[in-house]
Amino acid sequence: MFPPKVLLLAPYIALVTAQQQAYLGFNSGATLADSTAKQQSDFEKEFKTAQALHGSPGTFNSVRLYTNVQAGTTDTPISAFQAAVDTNTTMLLGLWCSGSNTITNELNALQAAITKYGQKFADLVVGISVGSEDLYRISESGIKNNAGIGTGPDEIIAFIKDVRSAIANTELAGKPVGHVDSWSAWSNSSNTAVIEAVDFIGTDLYPYYEKDKVNTIENATVVFDYIYNKTLSAAGKKPVWITETGWPTSGPSFGQAVPSVNNAKTYWDQIGCTLFGRTNVWWYNLRDSNPANTEKFAITNDLSTTPQFNLTCPVDSGAPAPINTSAANIVVPSMVYGAISIFASLIYYLV
Repeated sequence: MFPPKVLLLAPYIALVTAQQQAYLGFNSGATLADSTAKQQSDFEKEFKTAQALHGSPGTFNSVRLYTNVQAGTTDTPISAFQAAVDTNTTMLLGLWCSGSNTITNELNALQAAITKYGQKFADLVVGISVGSEDLYRISESGIKNNAGIGTGPDEIIAFIKDVRSAIANTELAGKPVGHVDSWSAWSNSSNTAVIEAVDFIGTDLYPYYEKDKVNTIENATVVFDYIYNKTLSAAGKKPVWITETGWPTSGPSFGQAVPSVNNAKTYWDQIGCTLFGRTNVWWYNLRDSNPANTEKFAITNDLSTTPQFNLTCPVDSGAPAPINTSAANIVVPSMVYGAISIFASLIYYLV
């Protein structure tokens, strides 16, 4: 539960400054919902659908990947790379780190991609995430929730050093290197050294899963503000990127949170639309690909460009206008803003 009278600040202090692009995209796993490996055509369908979603507040032309390795292989570059090059989709690369004391296969796949695609590949890379929720998995709450095998801060830091060494003197030299984890992992002081080691912090924010915080859809904004600002506070001066957030359209209830298409739409309007174009966001998710998740987050069925709910943002949200998907050529909006717009709200939460 929140402590009595916690002061919450609206999470808009991490906005991008003038002339910076705010990346807008979805997460994409290496396999389909039946656990078979995605092929290049599968990734291409995803990326093209994301760029042409009806009513979308801007073009979703970025993807967050969890691994560099093609599913079912040892160290072959993931076919998402070719699909991204062919569709001009920017990438937040991911290296899978949990359950291993080496990331050699991940680095081999990355190096092979650099050799094959060169600068056109590098130009699409917005950053490199070394791991995903590894610190959460070994935390008390992660263990309690059977989150799986994790990796400790010392190992993550060592892997970050390995990545920096591997990309030195390549086309990826100078790309920001970070780590993605839960807000609770970032606010845990035992992980401060990881914050010091990265160029950016990726955070996964799900009010839906915060069952100890009155996690109704009506309270989602309050909960989001709280956990986002926890991450911002822990990050200090390090940039914070929102690498996952969303509300499930179907599945079991979690605490007081109820999955539904209507609630997913409400979450999109109240949370997403206040972030799109202002800070980097990779939404969860365009389509479901993790069979272990009983909650389903996909905003579209069968990669239809007509989503399950209207993506057009409320006029007072400040989000970009809907894109015209009927045009022959979809123009990618710049999504740049002339100044930081800071909106702070003071909320007292009474237990």
